[in-house]
Amino acid sequence: MGAILIRWAILAIAIFVAAHLKFIGIRYESVPALLVAALVLGIINALLKPIFVTLSFPLILLTFGLFLVLINALLLYWTGKLVSGFIVPTFGSAIGGALVISLVRLALEGWL
Repeated sequence: MGAILIRWAILAIAIFVAAHLKFIGIRYESVPALLVAALVLGIINALLKPIFVTLSFPLILLTFGLFLVLINALLLYWTGKLVSGFIVPTFGSAIGGALVISLVRLALEGWL
């Protein structure tokens, strides 16, 4: 249970960082919206990402893993549509946000 909470907190911090980089365009209206977005994105990642990765495995291999960025962007974009108060205005914003979130998560999870 503790590991799940730590991963959720890291995801929330990563979304916070992406939202505060103004050139990306992602924003949230309140801290509860940010926390709910982290929860929803975590659930979507746990349930849907393995399916998308399995179905697109040949594309992932052909692009040396870069297609994973598009999968992450799609999941982030959907989170913006599902969570009230969490705004991902364009798919381009989702791509930038997915890159930032992935890098922040990599850094924080590697640090632990």
